[in-house]
Order: sequence, then C-alpha cells, then structure tokens
Amino acid sequence: MYNKQIKIALIALATLFAIYQFYLFNIFYGILLLLLAGLIVLTIFRNEYIMLAFYFLRKGDVNKADKFIKKIKYPDNLVKNQRAYYYFLNGLIETQLRGMNKAEKFFKMALNTGLRMKNDQAVANLNLAGIYLSKRNKKVASHYLQETKKADKHKLLSDQVKEFEKHMKKI
Repeated sequence: MYNKQIKIALIALATLFAIYQFYLFNIFYGILLLLLAGLIVLTIFRNEYIMLAFYFLRKGDVNKADKFIKKIKYPDNLVKNQRAYYYFLNGLIETQLRGMNKAEKFFKMALNTGLRMKNDQAVANLNLAGIYLSKRNKKVASHYLQETKKADKHKLLSDQVKEFEKHMKKI
C-alpha cells in the first residue's frame, strides 16, 4: 500500500506516541500503539498484495490474484525474497490466463532471484519443463525435470513428475 519510507515514518510516530502514552500512564493505548507499529513492521517484510494474490490463487480466483499482483507498481523496490515470489506468482498467473512465453520469463526470473522454499523451486522448474515440452524442446525440458526432482525433497510433486515423464516418452 505505502512505500517503505512512509511505513518507517508511521512506525516511528506510533512508537513515539506509545512512549508518550506510557508516560501518561495510559498503558492500554501504549500497548495498542506498539501492536500497530509491529503490524506495520510486518508489512515491510511481507507485501500485502503478494499475500492477497497467494490467497486468491489458492482459492482458485486467478483474476483477483492478477488484480492484486498488478497493483505492485515497482517490483524492484521489493525485498529480494518478495521479488522472487512476485515473479513466481506472475508466472503462475500467466500460465493460467495468457500464455507460456511471458510465464517462462517470469519463472526464470523467480529462480534467478531466489525462491526461498524448495517446493516452490520445484513447482517453478516443473512449469518450465512443461513450457519447454510444449515448445518441443525435449532436452531442456528434461533438464528442468531433473531440477524438479532435486528440489522436491518431500516428493510432493512425484505424481506430476511421473505423469510428465510418461508424456515425454510419447513425444
């Protein structure tokens, strides 16, 4: 919603006003203001639009997820992890709404920026393998499939990988 400088200023004001409330022995209002400052601190490290886009994507409402992810005007100002998930979400949305060419770009950017969780890396690699297989580039698709197997430690995507391998043998 707001950029980092405004959030930091709001945190400072809320903290100073909380200290003033403690000075006046208004303990309840002081604690309430400190909780508000803590909530604002959380929004610095977790972008609210990315969280909302993830929520709507899990619910299956891709159009709403797209609406919220498009509200991020300057993705370069995001923290590195947030930027990686911004690209990851864009890739997932592009595969479902528009097409594979932009999705390929977004998934590569997400992997290069550094997705934090191995499962998300596996999903991005599996999507890239699917994109390259649809382009009839079996060699690159098999490379990304191997990367998927490496990243999928808990075997959550094992069924999709097996199905993908069956499909690769047909081509």
